[in-house]
Amino acid sequence: MSLYHGSLYWPTTISDKPVYPKLNKDLACDVLIIGAGMSGALLSYKLAKEPLDVILVDKDRVGNGSSAANTGLLQYSNDKMLHSFAESIGEKEAVRFYRLCFNGMEELKRIAASLPEDIQFKNRPSLYYASNEADVLSIKKEYEMLKKHDFPVEFLEEEMLYKSYGVKKPAAIRTGGDAEVNPQKLVISLVKEASQSSNIHVFEKTEVTKLHYQDGYWLFKSEEALIRAKHVVYATGYELDNFTMEMATELNRTYAMVTNRISSFQKWEDRCLIWETKRPYFYMRTTFDGRIVAGGLDEETMEAPRDPRILQAYADKLLTRIKEHFPQFQLKADYSYGATFGESKDGMPFIGEHPTSKNLYYCLGFGGNGTVYSAFGSTILKELILRGEHPDADLVRLDR
Repeated sequence: MSLYHGSLYWPTTISDKPVYPKLNKDLACDVLIIGAGMSGALLSYKLAKEPLDVILVDKDRVGNGSSAANTGLLQYSNDKMLHSFAESIGEKEAVRFYRLCFNGMEELKRIAASLPEDIQFKNRPSLYYASNEADVLSIKKEYEMLKKHDFPVEFLEEEMLYKSYGVKKPAAIRTGGDAEVNPQKLVISLVKEASQSSNIHVFEKTEVTKLHYQDGYWLFKSEEALIRAKHVVYATGYELDNFTMEMATELNRTYAMVTNRISSFQKWEDRCLIWETKRPYFYMRTTFDGRIVAGGLDEETMEAPRDPRILQAYADKLLTRIKEHFPQFQLKADYSYGATFGESKDGMPFIGEHPTSKNLYYCLGFGGNGTVYSAFGSTILKELILRGEHPDADLVRLDR
């Protein structure tokens, strides 16, 4: 299954991309990470600082999977609102999960500041507006719940919303602590930095399959070699061929487009991330070079259409939605694509050790906050590998 179809923007921003070898000899390691996307890159970066011998493999190139189609909105808020989580899993657990997401955002900021290369990371507030009058109550409940638990949030009435953003909607909340990033640059930079450590070994064009467990090692084979690993992490995103248990998930498709450059973002205060309560929702952000990235129009079908005329039609729909908010901008779609994404039924990712296979782990960031999930998920997995426990591992365990 192809994860996306169409013309992608982020690859056009990449130059001098590192090339890593294909594995061609037998190796042994402490940790084998399968998948060099966001999750695998973050975990490799963190394990580079630990006394472990690590192998990172990808069947394609580093950052060429879902990361290349990621729209790069980084938010602690979830597709499922905090007050909705509280109704389904209890307020204490809901707040604990949102705190994990918030801490994941803070960690991404620290990592971004530490990387020597420019990954086009910028702190941004988020504007989450009620798409219609019927959703105002939900927005108010979310504001009250976030405020109660000291998350950075403001409530905007209709008049203030229009004054600040020119958006004619009945109400909104503005949250702090979020950001935007070039996701492909982030992945490439993380792996490049990790690979500077002598304990991290990166191999591209290396697809591996599991054989069996023997004498304390998982055995995996590639086309040309055998890998013996004490611990194995599947960071393969939405490609679940190697998963061996049922999960409450579904794969859908979404659409995105990137506009031409514009000279100024008049009326777009703080160039905040913008999204809405309507489902499927529409969202948009700006880029470092003055473009607008917009996405949405989600559908309950896995693979995006290949026909460029169909993709252009969806891009036109997204362009229309942007112009509803900012009619003063002169815009056209320079890039447009459709992509597969995964969602869990309860709104949380699946991260942790397989319940019946020792030292076999998964970091599956299902949902709209995949990068944030990867941030805290990689920390959870690091602690499970090093110490066998993490205080929040139960929240996102595989067999919940």
